[in-house]
Amino acid sequence: MSDAAERLERLERLEARLLLAEDQIDALNKTVYRQQGVIERLQEQMRQLARQVQSAQAAAQGRPEDEIPPHW
Repeated sequence: MSDAAERLERLERLEARLLLAEDQIDALNKTVYRQQGVIERLQEQMRQLARQVQSAQAAAQGRPEDEIPPHW
């Protein structure tokens, strides 16, 4: 094989590898984008749950004089 043919073949292999790498990067970017959406939804759900727990705790705390003694 001539030197020019070897360089052309090497260049074609590099181009093919570059295209594959670009496809993989694009796929990874899409995955990260979807995961970010999931993370954001989960964070919002956690905030809502924290608010619900705080509300429930506030509602559960009554005045001591309203509590029934344990022997009743």
